[in-house]
Amino acid sequence: MEKQDLAILYSGGRDSLALYALAMAGHHPEIVRPYSIHLLHMLNGMGKFHSFPRARYQLARGLLERQLPRPDDAPETNCLELDMGRLLQGLWLDNYEELMPRFGGKNLVCTACKLGMHVKGVLYCITHHVPRLLAGDTSRASCCPEQTDAFVERMASFSELFGISTKFPLYGENNDAHTVCHLLEEFGLPSTDGGERTCLFSRSLTSAGEKEIGDYLDAMIHLVVDYMEYTLAGKLQDAAACFPPGGSEILQGKEMADGK
Repeated sequence: MEKQDLAILYSGGRDSLALYALAMAGHHPEIVRPYSIHLLHMLNGMGKFHSFPRARYQLARGLLERQLPRPDDAPETNCLELDMGRLLQGLWLDNYEELMPRFGGKNLVCTACKLGMHVKGVLYCITHHVPRLLAGDTSRASCCPEQTDAFVERMASFSELFGISTKFPLYGENNDAHTVCHLLEEFGLPSTDGGERTCLFSRSLTSAGEKEIGDYLDAMIHLVVDYMEYTLAGKLQDAAACFPPGGSEILQGKEMADGK
C-alpha cells in the first residue's frame, strides 16, 4: 500500500487512541505508516473536560515516538479541533420535533452528531489533500446507533463520493475490548476510557434500530452532499441555507423528491 497522509477522527478515548498508535507504528494491513497524521477532534458544543483529549494525545505522542527505530520515522502529527455544532443543530436539534415522528419516534441525536463529524472530517480531508480517514467505530458498541452496520456502510459510501477512503479498522475482528486494551498496553498507553470529553448526549437512551438509522441517514445524506458541494464551491449562502436554524425547511427537498 502506498504511503499517504492520514486523518483520524480522534476523541481521546481508547479506540481512537488505538488507531493513532497503529498509524504511528505502521503495524496494521490497512494502516501503512503515513507521512503525516491529522487527529481531528470534533466540537459539538455539548462537551466538558476540554483538556482531556489533547493531554492524552501529548502523552501518547511522546511514548510512541520513543518506540520507533529512528526518530526520523515518526510521522508529523497535528491534533486540531473542528467545530461541527452548527451541523448538529441543523441535522437534529433544530428539527427533532418533526424528525422523530418521521423516523419511528426514535432518538437519533448521536447518529446526527456522528454524521456531522464525518462531514467535517471529509471536508477537512478534501481541502488538505488527505486521501484517507479512519474512525474508531466498533461493532461491540452497536448498541449505540452511530456504531452499526447501517451507519458505517453509509459513511464509507458517502466519503467515496468525494474521493476520500474512510475505513473502520476496529469494526470487525479487532472490535472486542480485550484486543484494544491489549494493543494499547503493548504500546505502554492508557487502556481505559477517560481521555475523551464527556458529552451531554453521551449514552443517551434510544431504541433506534438499523431501519430507523438507515432511513434517517438516507434522508440526510443528500442534504450534506449539497452542503459540501456548496461549501467547496465557495457558495456560502447556499451552504448555510441547507440547514436553516430552527426551521422545518430541512425536509422540503426530500419531500418534494418523494412527491409528498
